[in-house]
Amino acid sequence: MKMSSKYLILPLFLAFLPYYGYSQLLNKKEEYTKQDTLRGSINTERDWWNVVNYNIDITPDYLSKTIAGSCAIEFDITRSGSDKKMQIDLQQPLIIDSILFLNNKISSYKQEENICLINFNDFNFTPAQDALQRKHPVKLYKLKIYYHGKPVEAVRPPWDGGWIWEKDELGRPWMTVACQGLGASVWYPCKDHQSDEPDKGATISITVPDTFSAVANGRLDDKKTNPNGTTTWTWKIVNPINNYNIVPYIGKYAQWTENYIGETEKNLALDFWVLDYNIDKAKKQFGRDVKQMLKAFENWFGPYPFYEDGYKLVESPHLGMEHQSAVAYGNHYLDGYLGRDLSGSGWGLKWDFIIIHESGHEWFGNNITTKDIADMWVHEGFTQYSEVLFTESLYGKKAADEYAQGLRLGIRNDIPIIGSYGVNKEGSGDMYNKGANIVHMIRQIINNDTRFREILRGLNRDYYHRTVTTKEVEDYIITKSGINLSKLFDQYLRTIQVPILEYKISGKTLSYRWANCINGFNMPVFFSCGNTRVKISPTENWKKTTYASWFNEKKFQVDKNFYIKTKKK
Repeated sequence: MKMSSKYLILPLFLAFLPYYGYSQLLNKKEEYTKQDTLRGSINTERDWWNVVNYNIDITPDYLSKTIAGSCAIEFDITRSGSDKKMQIDLQQPLIIDSILFLNNKISSYKQEENICLINFNDFNFTPAQDALQRKHPVKLYKLKIYYHGKPVEAVRPPWDGGWIWEKDELGRPWMTVACQGLGASVWYPCKDHQSDEPDKGATISITVPDTFSAVANGRLDDKKTNPNGTTTWTWKIVNPINNYNIVPYIGKYAQWTENYIGETEKNLALDFWVLDYNIDKAKKQFGRDVKQMLKAFENWFGPYPFYEDGYKLVESPHLGMEHQSAVAYGNHYLDGYLGRDLSGSGWGLKWDFIIIHESGHEWFGNNITTKDIADMWVHEGFTQYSEVLFTESLYGKKAADEYAQGLRLGIRNDIPIIGSYGVNKEGSGDMYNKGANIVHMIRQIINNDTRFREILRGLNRDYYHRTVTTKEVEDYIITKSGINLSKLFDQYLRTIQVPILEYKISGKTLSYRWANCINGFNMPVFFSCGNTRVKISPTENWKKTTYASWFNEKKFQVDKNFYIKTKKK
């Protein structure tokens, strides 16, 4: 957003930082190309097969900024049919060297721009009737792709992503990847679409000089010393995982492990990997926030979803990302967001933003993943709300309310929160602050924290390790709350209009209605007079209610927990 310096006030400027500082979002696009559709849709070259496992083997060269490696894709068949062309995504300028299928080299493929089409029409696949239900074992096939090249280099990670070639403060190489939105195909060949996570996880092997550590998602499965002065680190992920979450971290790391006995009474391994000279600062910062974060989030969302893969924080040369079981941390051991409170309430300076926000994504974003990036508000809105709940767990509900209300300073209402489907296009960055306030309003309307908590836990239980649509999430909340919130979702997710509660007071009589809203908008809202709190259900037509002696115009106040405007007529 461009703003004249004449009107640039620092606190307001800082309030807009969330849109450029949480997860990586794509740059806005007005027109869509064939490549956008190929990347963002499930076409006939993608819909007949399902990814079961990725096995990535990568060797980066820091000096030349190149990578070389292979990716074995294990898959099963989800439908029968004669036309069997397979779309594999791999972004230029990376080059495919060869492809093996069932250990035989195949030549019937064509790499064009950011995709490769493989022709399997001469091969007779056996579709598994139950593959769509992910019931295994079923008949599996394996494709192995060898490739090399100079991957897209991140310019301003994590927002403009790619492979990151950095140096630490001592001038030593420090490498990783940030690719949400841009896509995992920026560094390895895959089916680059959020709807298809590998059912049986992934393995990533990273070969680096033997004086460096290489860290990735999941648990360390093997560490092999090679004759040429390198070491291959192999990490294994057993749970389904988003493509963009699979990443290597390479640097001069120090490591320590702690244990956490969570809600399930199982031991959760907490592994921390930080640059060697930061270990004292890290132990203090991580020691304060991580376990109390896990306690708060398991209470509200249910058990940590990836006990088998463990929980890691890994220091990164960029701000942070929600890499499943290996959360990227780059907040410089500061409280708040790089030392700032994005809510302006003061409460955001009492904990480390990146630890809390990016870990919250383990539930919303990683456990529950949207099929299309257009629905990313489910990831970001609920995760932003995890900050509110964490604040509440430490400082109480009043503090949490103030934090949620303060987030509204950053809402732009530029475009709707929900993006365009089928073209890899997210909606407005308002999915963070506005999304969190949507969840906060739903909580007020339900007006029963036991039920609200069960909805959050139920989402993570009933959609455990699954991909979803926004409609599924909306319908789930409506069903479990017993309240028809469809107009609320339509108003706040699909328009940029902020509803106006118009009201008139005459003696003990209150008249009220909604304005600047969609047809049929009927969101209930609360007001207070002194110690009395009252629920009203405005519509677009004027309603009138007469109250008892407690009603006092001078004490009349609409609940600030609702993201609305008010206008006294």
